[in-house]
Parts: sequence; C-alpha cells; structure tokens
Amino acid sequence: MADKRTVALDLATPGMDAEGRPIRVPIGVAEGPGPEPDFSSERLLLNVGPQHPATHGVLRLVVELDGEVVTRVVPHIGYLHSGFEKLGEYRHYNQIIPLTDRTDYLAPMANNVALAMAAEQLMGIEVTERCQVLRVIACELSRIISHLVWLGTTAVDIGAFTPFLWTFQEREKVYDLQEAWTGARLTTSVARVGGMMADLPDGFEPKLREFCQAFPGVLDEVDRLLTRNGIWIARLQGIGIMTGEEAINYGLSGPMLRASGVPYDVRKDRPYLDYETYDFEVPIGEHGDVYDRYLVRMEEMRQSVRILEQALDRLPDGALNVDDPRVILPPKSTAMSDMEAMIFHFKQVMEGVPAPVGEVYTAIENGKGELGYYFVSDGTAKPVRWRIRPPSFLNIAALPKMAEGHLFADLIAINASVDIVMGEIDR
Repeated sequence: MADKRTVALDLATPGMDAEGRPIRVPIGVAEGPGPEPDFSSERLLLNVGPQHPATHGVLRLVVELDGEVVTRVVPHIGYLHSGFEKLGEYRHYNQIIPLTDRTDYLAPMANNVALAMAAEQLMGIEVTERCQVLRVIACELSRIISHLVWLGTTAVDIGAFTPFLWTFQEREKVYDLQEAWTGARLTTSVARVGGMMADLPDGFEPKLREFCQAFPGVLDEVDRLLTRNGIWIARLQGIGIMTGEEAINYGLSGPMLRASGVPYDVRKDRPYLDYETYDFEVPIGEHGDVYDRYLVRMEEMRQSVRILEQALDRLPDGALNVDDPRVILPPKSTAMSDMEAMIFHFKQVMEGVPAPVGEVYTAIENGKGELGYYFVSDGTAKPVRWRIRPPSFLNIAALPKMAEGHLFADLIAINASVDIVMGEIDR
C-alpha cells in the first residue's frame, strides 16, 4: 500500500502534459490544456453597492472598467422602494408630513415645510408672520445639517477623517435644537397645514444665536484643512465637470447646478416665505467640477448663518397658527371643555381638512436642490395624486456623464459630490 504522504503529494501535484510540463487551466475551464486568455481587450464589470458605504445609501452602480478607467456607469435604484407617493394618496394632508421626514431623512424639517406650503397653496391659506419666520429657521437649519453630512462623508470618501468628526459634532448641536423644538432628532414632522406643530421652546433663541456665532469658526477650521490641501485639490479639481449648458439639460439643481455657473436659486428666482426680504448671496462656481461643488456648499452654510441671524432679529410675537378651527386643531383643554371645539377636533381627526378641486406645484430650495411637491385634489381631504420632484433623483442621472473617462477612484469622489439621499430617489 502506498504511503499516505505520497498519495497526498500526488493528488496535490498539478496535471502534466506529455512533455512533463504542468497544464495551466484558465479560469472557467474545467480541464484540459488551452490557450492563455487574452485580457488586453477585455473590460471588467464591477458592482459597487448597494451595500457599499461610498454609495451613500442603497444605490448600486454597475461600472464598466478598462483597466482603472471608467468607460460606463449604470446607476441601479429601487432597493429602498418606499412607495411614499402612493402612500400619500390614502392619507390626509397633515398625515403625509411624516412621510416627508423619510424622503430626506438627513434634513427633514425643510421637507415638512414644503409639504405644508403645497397644501396651503391648494387650500388658499395664508400663514402668520411668525410662522413664516419659524419656517425660514427650519429650512436653513436643514440646509446646514444637510451640507454637514455631505461634507463629513465626502471627506471620508476622499480619505480625510478629521473633518467628519468636526462636521458631525456641529450637526449634533443642530439636532439638539431640533429635539428641543419638536421632541425628535430625525423624524421631526415640525410643520402643519396652517402653521407649525409647536412654537419655539424657552431657551431656543439664545442657543441658536450661540450656534450661529461659533459655527463659522468650525467652517474656518475645515477650510484651513481642506481647501488648499494638495491631496484634496488633486482629488477634486477637474473631476466630474458639468458645463452650465449640460447641467441645465440634465435638469440639475441646487449646488450641483450653481457649481456649473448657473445662478438659479428658488429662494431668489421664485421667492417664498419672504426670502426676498433677507440679505444673502447665492454662491456660484466657475468650473463645474467636484471642487467647485465643495466650495459652493461651504459658502452656502455661511450664508445660511446670515439668514438665521436675520430671522432671529425679526422674529415677531403673535399667533403661530391661523385662527381657523377647521384647519388647526383646537387646544386639548378647549376640546375637552367646549362642545363646538370638540366637534371641530373630531371632524379634523376623522375626516381631515378638505381641499378644493384643483392642482398645485410648490417648490423650495432644499439643501440638495429644488424640491417640489405636486398635488391633484378632487375636493376631498386626501389627494388623488401626490408626486415629488426630488433633487437627488435628477442629479444622480448625470453620474454616467460625469464619470466617463475618469479613474475608478474618481468615481467615488464624483458620486459623493452629487449628495444623494436614497429616500427621495426610491420614493
């Protein structure tokens, strides 16, 4: 009987040809000799995501590579499959607001405000002056935390970890303010049709002023670390360029559009919430590359601080909500002691607030671009159709155009520069 060690050695020895040379088996070929595969002209298909952290959500990128050069990118969406638009057609207008928290779960308060504004435009409701200023505060805080998430995660994608710690620390300060105002850190549901869910709590204004005074110093630190950093410049400048004409043709909006030199901002071009009375500037890029998108978002955060300070200075006293019990729920104490208030409370909760027959489109300047809500009403308290114009959905469509011809490492930077959130893409 052969020695066990000899048998094991024989089994591990590769097959030999007639001349005693080992047979090389190409990948995918089970057995037998064959020619060496020619990889010189073959292109590699690489899946990135949907679980990859650099996709910033459940986004799958099918990338075709020629060596390290990207020849084609196909974004695949639908892994989240939230169905928000269809869910909204079975809910009262106020009941839709929690869904808007989850479309952009990184900056929910602005989405809440946009939904309430769309319903109010459909119903012909004019909110109070105090409510308008509070909504401006909510929108600008949302813009800041949206850009902070983008800045921190993009820095990580490029290879810089320290800015991530700084930006998320500042984001936590805003979350503390949101929690004090709404009772929630992430799903705020702060707006209501005809007003807001709550007024500012005691101590909110001085804390917000303190944040506005300290926050620009943090932006200065990030600026000193990144803006003139040789590695940061090499990784971002000249990458993912979109000309102004291309950006318009692709329907881009927000920082993606303005970085390409197009001076379009909904707050300036189609003002709402009295934005035309605030003193602020809209930063515009020149080259349309990833570096310009970084600079635009950095400056937008500084401009948001300017707006917040002006909003605090002009915040008026007075009523928060419209004085109409058919729209705004009466106080619980009144509903429990007054028969008429109880009736209004019951009808609102059970039947909702009906809207006249018609349709409306309302847009705001979200942190990621133009966010629009389109309602079609048949005269009931629930919309027949609800459609969202999400900035991320249109912006991500330009990814194949921006990435083609760049290295695979550049694709990560380009994808990060779009600043997507999958909740509003897979809506």
